[in-house]
Amino acid sequence: MGPPPGPVEPLRPLDPSSYPLVLRTPTYAWWRPVVGVLSMGVGFFLLPYLVLPVLAASVALEDLAGMGEKGGSFGKRLIDAATVHTVTPASMLYLNLSLAGLTLLAMLLVRLVHGLSPRWLASILPGIRWRFLGVCFGLSVVAILAALLVGSLLPQDPNDLGGGPKHATATLVAIGVVVLLTTPFQALGEEYAFRGYLLQAAGALTRSRVLAVVVTALLFALAHGVQNAPLFVDRLAFGLMAGLVVVLVGGLEAGIALHVVNNLVAFGLALFFGDITAVLKVTEASWWQLPVTLTQNGLYLVMVLLVARRTRLLEPRA
Repeated sequence: MGPPPGPVEPLRPLDPSSYPLVLRTPTYAWWRPVVGVLSMGVGFFLLPYLVLPVLAASVALEDLAGMGEKGGSFGKRLIDAATVHTVTPASMLYLNLSLAGLTLLAMLLVRLVHGLSPRWLASILPGIRWRFLGVCFGLSVVAILAALLVGSLLPQDPNDLGGGPKHATATLVAIGVVVLLTTPFQALGEEYAFRGYLLQAAGALTRSRVLAVVVTALLFALAHGVQNAPLFVDRLAFGLMAGLVVVLVGGLEAGIALHVVNNLVAFGLALFFGDITAVLKVTEASWWQLPVTLTQNGLYLVMVLLVARRTRLLEPRA
């Protein structure tokens, strides 16, 4: 009898230093990313249906707490919450959990379709680089404050919500708690789906970092539905910046941090000073949004790259 077999080496990318090429492993085949992308698309539409039981329970709790809209059947209130007719704690929870599920879907695709550890989605370490993520959260606050300052100096401030502080009702506070607790997971889901799996799938198929960034930025902007040109450009710019920084620093941490902080600030300001329903269902923006967008994304990109360079983030590890 021969010696007992040794431990099986985990599957690794052929080029573990390039985030867009992570899915190109010794077992790579063209059909794997194709199946993965199609599965991600199907999952994007199916996840909201999987969260419907949570929505139904949340609407029932709203009724018990007296927070739901008065009148109409339970079924109507359920449909209104699912379509975010008016933002309530239940509708906000439903929307965020539906998008948060994209993280799990992306991880399952990497494991089941490509045979890789889901840790390769986070970074080329592989895994989350926690210290870098923490620094990026701080940089995100700086970039967003700079964008708010630039907006306040423009002839038409795109960040002006046109209202004073709202009275803190029980419903308002409940929505705020849901936003605070679940919006980070919503942003995480979008990053793992678009800048994570879809960028890696596009990179594997095309072997082009440029195409991977551009294609996923377009998909990210289009996934937000009906929108006018300035709003589309705003979302496209974020997608391009986030994709570029993923390629340059080899991980999702920077995109996750800015996405989380941006959404928390936007939803928080809209909730207490404006109309959060209008913010969630926005379809139009003005071209005055562009200077604000360029300030936030440009400053953030420069700061992240300076930190990555100074900390020697991409140096080979022993």
